[in-house]
Amino acid sequence: MTVHFIGAGPGAADLITVRGRDLLGRCPVCLYAGSIVPAELLSHCPLDARLIDTAPMSLDEIEAEYLAAHEAGLDVARLHSGDLSVWSAVAEQTRRLERHGIPYTLTPGVPAFAAAAAALGRELTIPEVAQSLVLTRVSGRASKMPEGERLEAFGRTGATLAIHLAVHALDRIVEELAPLYGPDCPVVIVARASWPDERIVRGTLATIEAEVAKDPIDRTAVVFVGQGLAAEGFRESALYDAHYQRRFRGREPS
Repeated sequence: MTVHFIGAGPGAADLITVRGRDLLGRCPVCLYAGSIVPAELLSHCPLDARLIDTAPMSLDEIEAEYLAAHEAGLDVARLHSGDLSVWSAVAEQTRRLERHGIPYTLTPGVPAFAAAAAALGRELTIPEVAQSLVLTRVSGRASKMPEGERLEAFGRTGATLAIHLAVHALDRIVEELAPLYGPDCPVVIVARASWPDERIVRGTLATIEAEVAKDPIDRTAVVFVGQGLAAEGFRESALYDAHYQRRFRGREPS
């Protein structure tokens, strides 16, 4: 028996990986985050699978389901939104599985920031403008941010920020970052990336609060901040330059 943690992707049901889809099809038990995982994904589960919505459950209750499946020798598909590597609450679950000697696997999913960037039709790393992307959030009820991981600290680097789980704290984002990036720095908010009701709100650190106030967003959004979001006329990288030699090109320079 194995618990298979599966990243469901950011929202659109067809953004799950082939591996994740196939695991869903093989597991007789599926625990899924019903509040943020599209119901269409459950169609990949066996017709007689036990489907358990974890939205109203505590960690102890989820652990009890793992133990029951382990006793019965039934593989479990544990479906989480986005990708498992960030803000998934997987670490606390795998720690409990390890205590019980229950094996598990992790299958990555498309992260929210990647789906949001695709919605914008933009690369987030722009030659000589922006080459670093910081994935971060702000302190909230679920957990506090470590002291050294504050927006102000990341903002001093000038890197592009992808701020998750923080649209409710937009005023705080603007207050902390405007002195570092400048009031004209581009800001883009992508709400419910890849879902049918996806929304994109564009502005600057000076205007974004007013733009959002016209039609408020209260959850499931990524806030991007950085000069690379509106970069135009930037220098092309040397990667595809005719005179740039690399070992895979296999031709003489022109």
